[in-house]
Amino acid sequence: MQDAETGRVLMLAWMDAEAQRLTRETGEVWFWSRSRQELWHKGATSGNTLAVVEIRDDCDGDAILLRVDAAGPACHTGAESCFAPWLWRVVTDRAATRPEGSYVVRLLDKGTAAVAQKVGEEGVEAAIAAVADTDERLVEELADLWFHSYVLLAARGLDPERVEEELRRRHQPTC
Repeated sequence: MQDAETGRVLMLAWMDAEAQRLTRETGEVWFWSRSRQELWHKGATSGNTLAVVEIRDDCDGDAILLRVDAAGPACHTGAESCFAPWLWRVVTDRAATRPEGSYVVRLLDKGTAAVAQKVGEEGVEAAIAAVADTDERLVEELADLWFHSYVLLAARGLDPERVEEELRRRHQPTC
């Protein structure tokens, strides 16, 4: 599955002939679940359906690319893409499932302002470590900063792909 607007790869899944037929007939994506041994309509329980914009068959007919319009996250973790960074998948999963004792949940429950304050604190700690501490300490502080930045994005309902898009927009090739 590929986002028809952005080209971002959303997920990879299995289809049998019946799932393909239902997808082509209904205009929404269906899969064959090999683990459950049953057909499933993507988004039937979550509401995160995939509306088909275009179906592209490969040259020898053994794979298809579905270009879709996603009504919500494609990944069961709550991330827009199953190919999102692993840490983002962890943060979005915790935000969605809200496990007891989760630090992510505790931060989110305090609100965006509290998470933003934590990002500020971690940024200062990383800057101090860069000039006054070991490489290992700097790596630890940057890990804290990246983690809390992901939580802040989750608190605001944003995906890190938005940050990547902005960085790509700013990039000035050298050749």
